Amino acid sequence: MTQALNTRGPDETLSLGERMGRLLKPLDILCLRGELGSGKTTFVSGLVRGLGIPAPVQSPTFTLERIYRRKGLVFHHFDLYRVAAAHTGDVGIEAALQDPAGVIAIEWPESGDIYLPGDRLDLRFFHSQGDARRIRIEARGQRPKEILAALMRCGRSRRKAS
Repeated sequence: MTQALNTRGPDETLSLGERMGRLLKPLDILCLRGELGSGKTTFVSGLVRGLGIPAPVQSPTFTLERIYRRKGLVFHHFDLYRVAAAHTGDVGIEAALQDPAGVIAIEWPESGDIYLPGDRLDLRFFHSQGDARRIRIEARGQRPKEILAALMRCGRSRRKAS
């Protein structure tokens, strides 16, 4: 199941992430792909907000992983941009995948593909005009399909209300 969504700027990208974050629960996995500056970290900021974690999000480009917590949930945010495939096992993805309270978002997941389960949400971010973005979301597996369907229902109800 795949859907493509458009945002008109960072605020809408953040809002989309927040709506998705409200739908996530432990063991959900998201892979975020796209060029530098395409909105991945902005989207993750929305995820964190939607998960109810009151913390500013910083890109983990140089630290590789940032962890955000709230009661009963641990959000693992990885950035594998600077990690070669041969070293991906050293950054903690395997441990995070075993965390029963963990929700995981991985930016630049290509070098860690061998560790990733088939059931996940794959998001691809594309630059559009100006600050606009096109985000293609592919749900792979039953739980990811449920998340995407709920996100689309939420989006339709928001459009009807405006």
